[in-house]
Amino acid sequence: MKIPQYPIRFLLYLEWILLAIIATSEALRFPLSGSPRMHFWREASGIPFFNLFALAAFGAMGFILPRNKQPIYKIIYSAVEIALILFMSSGRSFRLFPILCIILVIRNCFIFEVKAGSLVTIFAFAFFVLKQLERFNRWSNVPHLERERLAFMLLSSALLFGLVLVFLQLLVNAVISEHNSREKLAIAHEKLRQYSLRIEDIATLQERNRIAREIHDSLGHYLTALNLHLEAAWKLREANPAEAMEFLADAKKLGSKSLEAVRQSVAAMRSDPLENLSLKEAIATLIEDFHKSTNILPNSSIDIDFSLPNEVKTAIYRIVQEALTNIAKYSEATEAKITILATTDLQLTVEDNGKGFNLEQNTTGFGIQGMRERALALGGQFQIVTAPKKGCKIIAKFPLDRPKSIR
Repeated sequence: MKIPQYPIRFLLYLEWILLAIIATSEALRFPLSGSPRMHFWREASGIPFFNLFALAAFGAMGFILPRNKQPIYKIIYSAVEIALILFMSSGRSFRLFPILCIILVIRNCFIFEVKAGSLVTIFAFAFFVLKQLERFNRWSNVPHLERERLAFMLLSSALLFGLVLVFLQLLVNAVISEHNSREKLAIAHEKLRQYSLRIEDIATLQERNRIAREIHDSLGHYLTALNLHLEAAWKLREANPAEAMEFLADAKKLGSKSLEAVRQSVAAMRSDPLENLSLKEAIATLIEDFHKSTNILPNSSIDIDFSLPNEVKTAIYRIVQEALTNIAKYSEATEAKITILATTDLQLTVEDNGKGFNLEQNTTGFGIQGMRERALALGGQFQIVTAPKKGCKIIAKFPLDRPKSIR
């Protein structure tokens, strides 16, 4: 059977030290050498010999604390401990019983709640007082002055022992409370780590789904049209070569658009789009790609003179990327503008002069939802200002910490 681990190891080591002191004290009472054999067995059959067995049983019980058992098991466990202490203390020569009471209090701090543990502490104190009274009564024949001095010493020791027990219980309870808090914190930290991994997996899956849908909608459309144009050109190659050439020219354009769609999908799948690039350089690359695919050159204004956290830079990059993708696909715009301004907070604005849309009908798309989630995840704000035939403006705000370093 596997022995359960002691809750706090240094208290177990302290218990071992105290039990070793008691065992040494009891062992020294055996005859050392030169005693007759019968005298040895006469001593061995006395209380000190059995005290060692009781002490060993008491020490072994420290490995099987019934912390998570039913109350009846806890009561039986404490009753056995108390019975062992009473047995070892039945002889007059056993003077280290207060140490057993200290161990009893420490163990019961692990077993019971504070109120129930206090009852054990009260028992330990009452037992000590009774033993002191018994000791005082044995000195009935001493002079009156000596008895007064003895009474004062016994009273002082009782008060001191009571204070030690109270302080010990408070200390152990505080240690246990801190230990439990650390365990709960570790469990909460592990749960948080698991939740973050789950969120990361979900975000990755959503991003893959979005890219798959983009490939299906854009690249699939272009390739289907390209195939139809090539089939038409093949059929007209002899009957109408001029029209066949027109189909081939259109097919070439569709091929270029398909290649651009593939390049954009690959760029979107990069794990770190800002690797070895500043935010200005990364956005400049997005603008260049956007200009090549749409022949629209966005006006950009980026006013940041300090470094940003990587998560903020990544969120800004992804929002700009998604906004430019939506402009290219849906807006029919001829102009676009990107503004990043850092004042009390960081504000990103992407606007166009396209056809706009109705906010009440077009705010549940994955692209818009993804931009909103990126901003909110960093404690920011997200807003869309648009209307049919009024263009579209995307505004994202991020809280700023103090600047870390000037670039």
